[in-house]
Amino acid sequence: MDWFVVFAHNEVIIEQHEHFSKGSFRNRCQIIAADGPQRLTIPLRKGKNEQQPIKDVKIAYDEPWQVRHWRSICTAYGNSPFLEHFTDKFRPFYLEKRFDFLWDWNMEMLVLTLRLLKLEKPWSLTAYYENNPTNAIDLLQMLDVKQAKNHDNQPFKYPQIFEDRLGFLPNPSILDLLFCVGKLSK
Repeated sequence: MDWFVVFAHNEVIIEQHEHFSKGSFRNRCQIIAADGPQRLTIPLRKGKNEQQPIKDVKIAYDEPWQVRHWRSICTAYGNSPFLEHFTDKFRPFYLEKRFDFLWDWNMEMLVLTLRLLKLEKPWSLTAYYENNPTNAIDLLQMLDVKQAKNHDNQPFKYPQIFEDRLGFLPNPSILDLLFCVGKLSK
């Protein structure tokens, strides 16, 4: 979720020419289930660790991950106040659509999420890869699983569905915010 907070307050250019980085949030997210954080990972086809351009990374469908992810989301957020408002928007990503490339899944999910958050601001994609861009916040570090665990940002707090049992858990998937707060998410 930190990624969206930074997005909301900065000019954003998304890197589309990088190589896939193992151990990042590019193919995973974390939801909050009754027993704590639960990681959902989109399985990838072979070649993902061979310096493959991010736009060429293919999703694997050997296992029914989409159905499992959707069931996990519905189980975790079944009692949340706004799951029903967003079910028809997110269900297709898990039960109806089939994307060949991770980049396409992520971009379509990003566009939908920005629309639902009403974050109507310009953003763009890079024209070429730049190793150390000047005057830029490196959001890629926020997509690094290890960095995200150790970030020192003050968490943006809102009522979470299992907060009474688990306490407030910072930086879950943006789905958590949408399902718990709804239209007030922005």
